[in-house]
Amino acid sequence: MNWLEDFFGLKRAGTSVRTEVVAGATTFLAMVYITAVNPGILSETGMDFGAVFVATCLAAAAGSIVMGVMGNFPIAQAPGMGQNAFFTYGIVLGMGFTWQEALGAVFISGVIFIVLSVLPVREWLINAIPHNLKMGISAGIGLFLGFIALRNAGIIVANPVTFVGLGDVTVFGAAACLFGFVLISVLSKRNIPGAVVIGMLATSILGWTFTDAEIAGVVAMPPSLDPVLMELDIWGALELSMISVIITILIVDVFDTAGTLVAVSTRANLLDEKGHLPRLNKALLSDSGASTVGAVLGTSSTTSFIESAAGVEAGGRTGLTAVVCGVLFLLCLFFAPLAQSIPAYAAASALLFVACIMARSLADLSWDQLDESAPAMIAALAMPLTFSVTAGIGLGFITYMLMKVVDGRYRECPLAVYAGAAVFAGKFIFLS
Repeated sequence: MNWLEDFFGLKRAGTSVRTEVVAGATTFLAMVYITAVNPGILSETGMDFGAVFVATCLAAAAGSIVMGVMGNFPIAQAPGMGQNAFFTYGIVLGMGFTWQEALGAVFISGVIFIVLSVLPVREWLINAIPHNLKMGISAGIGLFLGFIALRNAGIIVANPVTFVGLGDVTVFGAAACLFGFVLISVLSKRNIPGAVVIGMLATSILGWTFTDAEIAGVVAMPPSLDPVLMELDIWGALELSMISVIITILIVDVFDTAGTLVAVSTRANLLDEKGHLPRLNKALLSDSGASTVGAVLGTSSTTSFIESAAGVEAGGRTGLTAVVCGVLFLLCLFFAPLAQSIPAYAAASALLFVACIMARSLADLSWDQLDESAPAMIAALAMPLTFSVTAGIGLGFITYMLMKVVDGRYRECPLAVYAGAAVFAGKFIFLS
C-alpha cells in the first residue's frame, strides 16, 4: 500500500488507507440514494429507467474517481439533486424540449464550465454572483424539490380554486412518505451512516408488504445503456430559446460546485493560510468534465455532493476517499432491480429530506438588508410556485439589479448580475 500513501499523500494528510476506505464507504452510503431517485425523476421525460440507472452509476464513478485522482480531494460526485429536477420538470416537461436536447444543453454548459475553469476568470466567476442570491437560489431549489416530493406522494394536489391543496394524507402512499421522511430525519440527526438509504428501504419494505408494490429483484447484470448513450442533441440545444437554459445550468453548477468544495474542504481543514482552496482549477475541471461525460452517458448534470462531508467526518482527507466511493458506485451497477423496485412515495421521502437540507440556506441571508434578502426570497419563492428554476433565477437577478439601481447603489451590483438580468429579461419578453 506504499504507492497509495505516496500518490495521495496519506501521511502528510494525517490519515491511512484504512481510514480513507471507511470514509469512502461512509460517503457512498450517504449519497447512494441518488441511484434510485435520479432515474426515477429522469424517467418521467420518457428516458429508460434502467439505462439512466447505469448512466447515474457510471457518471458518479467517473466523476468521483477523477476528482480523487486529479484533484486529490475527498469529494465524491454524482448527478445532482435540483439539476435533475430542472432537467425533467423545467426543460422537458415545462418548456417542451426533448430529453435529447436537454442532454445537449447539459453538455454545452459543461464545455463552457471547462473553458472557464482553465481561464484566469474562474475565481471571478465564482464570486460574481452575490452571496445572498446564491443562498436564495440554493434554498429555492430545495423548496422546488420539496414541492415535487409532496406532489409525487399525493400530499399536495391540484385545486381548481386555490391552484394547490392538501391531498388525502390517510392513503398509504402519503402516510408512507411522511413516515420515511421522519425516519430519515431522525437517523440523520443521530449521525447514522446511510440514513437516507435506510429510510427509503424501510418505507419500500412497508409498501412491498402491505400494498401491491412488488420487488423485482435485488441483484442482476446491469441493464443496457444503449437507450440513452450518446443520445444528446447538441444542435437542438443551440436554439435561441435554449440560451437561458444553458446559463441556468451553468450558474447552478458553478456555485453549487464552489459552495460544496469550500464547505467540505473547510471541514477537512484543507484550505491554505489565506483561506483559499489549493488546486482549485483541478477540482473545477474534474467537476465540469464529469458533467460533460454524464451528458454523453445519458444523465443530467454531475456535481460535487455535499454528502461528502459525511466521509470527512469519518476521517477522509485525500482523494482516496473519493476513489473508494467511485469504485462502490461501479459495484452498485448490479443492483438495478432493487433500485427500480423503490416505490415513488419512498423516493419522495428522500427527496423531501434533501429539500429541507437545501432550504437551510435561507438562514444565511442578510435579513437586515432588504436590497439583498428580498431578491433572494423572490428567487426562492418563484421556483416552486412557477415550477421553474429558470424563472426563479431570472426574477432574482432582475429584482436584485433593479433594487440596486433604484436605490442609487448601482455600482454595488456585479457586472455578471447586469448581464444575467438582461438575458433573462430578454427571455421573459421575447421567448415566453
